[in-house]
Amino acid sequence: MTYCVGIRLDAGLVFMSDSRTNAGLDQISTYRKMMVYEKPGDRFMVLLSAGNLSISQSVREILQVEKLDNGDEPPITIWNAKSMFDAARVLGNAVRRVYDQDGKALKATGVDFNASMIFGGQIQGEAMRMFLVYSAGNFIEATRETCYFQIGESKYGKPILDRVVTPQTPLDEAAKCALISMDSTLKSNLSVGLPLDLLVYEAGTFKTNQLVCIDEGNPYFSMIRGTWGQRLKQVFEDIEDPRWDGGHSEFPLCVPSPRYEPMRKISKPDEKIV
Repeated sequence: MTYCVGIRLDAGLVFMSDSRTNAGLDQISTYRKMMVYEKPGDRFMVLLSAGNLSISQSVREILQVEKLDNGDEPPITIWNAKSMFDAARVLGNAVRRVYDQDGKALKATGVDFNASMIFGGQIQGEAMRMFLVYSAGNFIEATRETCYFQIGESKYGKPILDRVVTPQTPLDEAAKCALISMDSTLKSNLSVGLPLDLLVYEAGTFKTNQLVCIDEGNPYFSMIRGTWGQRLKQVFEDIEDPRWDGGHSEFPLCVPSPRYEPMRKISKPDEKIV
């Protein structure tokens, strides 16, 4: 399994992925889940993948040469697409091509065609865009109301993203949030593991120097892991314990409720229980 997150902000894009892949408890390996496609000054695109590793690796390779029919015009590729939407269409076509090649054989051996991808970036002449691509090759686009996507083991890292990330969030804060999201996932799920890839892209630059591989010796991530755990525990301990008798608490737990009373069955002394 894996965990990847992509965040689209007004200021740019943030991508993060882990690198653990397992095919059972004794078959754990490390494979990078992030791929960057770039043409300096013209386009910058990032692909994150989760699911069946053989499928995602095939899609990644095919994507570099995949062509989408464009009528009388030259075929569309990720290298000449005029929009990220068209580039996402090329990616969807690559997914379907892998399905046509391998889907029947996978099904015959009881393996689902399982792959999901986050694909985002910017092409000269349009704003940044980000898409979540499904196993069927169809996709949805990130919006201002839903400005991040997750794939893989997403549930553990979702709460911090929901509470912190908005389109106005600065890039460095979003990167910090992604790291905390990943740490929460690493803490609760053994199928997600180091090293991590973190990439930050600033809008309109069509390049990035903010790309790092994070292992267990990374000082900033070690600080994040220790500090976040300590602060969570501190906040938890600072919250007032529940007062069952009301007492003088500003926030009593037991208050009359017009909606319902708890269901209770109290046995009487002379009642026979069959």
